Amino acid sequence: MPTKSRLHVPATPARPGEHSDFSWLRLSPAGAVPRPEITARATDILFLADGLVRVLDDAGEALGPWHPHLDPPDLQIGLRHMLLTRLFDDRMQRIQRSGKISFYMGSLGEEAVSVAQALALRPDDMLFPSYRNQGLQVARGRPLVELMCQLLSNTRDMCKGRQLPVLYHWREGNIFSISGNLTTQFPQAVGWAMAAAIRGQDAVAASWIGEGASAEADFHHALLFASVYRAPVILNVVNNQWAISTFQGFAGGEQSSFAARGPGYGIAGVRVDGNDFLAVHAVTLWAAERARTGAGPTLIEHVTYRGAAHSTSDDPARYRPRDDYRHWPLGDPIERLKQHLMRLGEWSEERHAALTAELEQQVGAAWKEAVSYGTLTDPPRLDPHLMFEDVFREMPPHLRRQDAELRAERSEG
Repeated sequence: MPTKSRLHVPATPARPGEHSDFSWLRLSPAGAVPRPEITARATDILFLADGLVRVLDDAGEALGPWHPHLDPPDLQIGLRHMLLTRLFDDRMQRIQRSGKISFYMGSLGEEAVSVAQALALRPDDMLFPSYRNQGLQVARGRPLVELMCQLLSNTRDMCKGRQLPVLYHWREGNIFSISGNLTTQFPQAVGWAMAAAIRGQDAVAASWIGEGASAEADFHHALLFASVYRAPVILNVVNNQWAISTFQGFAGGEQSSFAARGPGYGIAGVRVDGNDFLAVHAVTLWAAERARTGAGPTLIEHVTYRGAAHSTSDDPARYRPRDDYRHWPLGDPIERLKQHLMRLGEWSEERHAALTAELEQQVGAAWKEAVSYGTLTDPPRLDPHLMFEDVFREMPPHLRRQDAELRAERSEG
């Protein structure tokens, strides 16, 4: 008799109180995955979506055809940006716990994804980030005080108090507004890239989502349009293993890689070690050149790990082993780049400690300036009349009446 079908429920590798288990993680040795020509057809490079592009080995040596051969000063800049991002995150996390900001989302363990990619792209390339890509802002030179003011919703808040904390934007830096609705940035990036191609520009767009957000319909809409029109776009899935408290297997990662979804649409898919600064940088350069030359878009899966909570509203100890991140087989991105630089004789523990102290002072000074523009409890405060602006080109009569009523109430009070 035929066996009855049974519902398959993806397994979570380890729960609180259990030992961390990463035996399911498919790895490739550093330097083992070939680097194809940028003109290769997606169907001819399926191995990129199944393997794992790695450059740095466990000893910090750079190996293989993806080695980008960056100069030591460039590597030191990357290290500086990643470390600054981490120190900024740590300070904002502690400030949220003290009640001075309402909400925060850090990027512990994922710094290489944003920083290495930002440094591999050009300033005129348009970035469509998710809410864990603050490293893009740092790498493009955004003053930290501007990010802090957005978290405080004060008089220097770029969003004028209208957005959840961490939903930054930066027009001058070509960084699009972050949305609280998951995955909207993917089709937006494709649309921007299509427009750039129509205008004859050689700028590309890049966007990021978490692996859980790949279950959204916008993910598939973006891939279809990118494929049909060969949009010059890089679509990044940051597989940090957890969509809040849900393991990545529930988003489909148990069946095949997220990068493997690209070839199904005729898009090149690449699976890369997201904690390897050199590998991320090299893959991004390859994808950007592919896009600029008309060879088509690329879907990149960054295999990384969310080292801390999803947000300040989350407690990861309730759904995974407390020390999980310490056992992650791909290590820590900052430590790995630091080790590589030390192996080259271009860094030391003393220089690293000095840089850490310098950047901590920078973060502290930025916070001191940010609070001078107002906090959640202390003035100066945002002008409440801002709520009527930036929606209509010309304010309609009903809003003018409401604005006038508010002014009258404030003058009477």
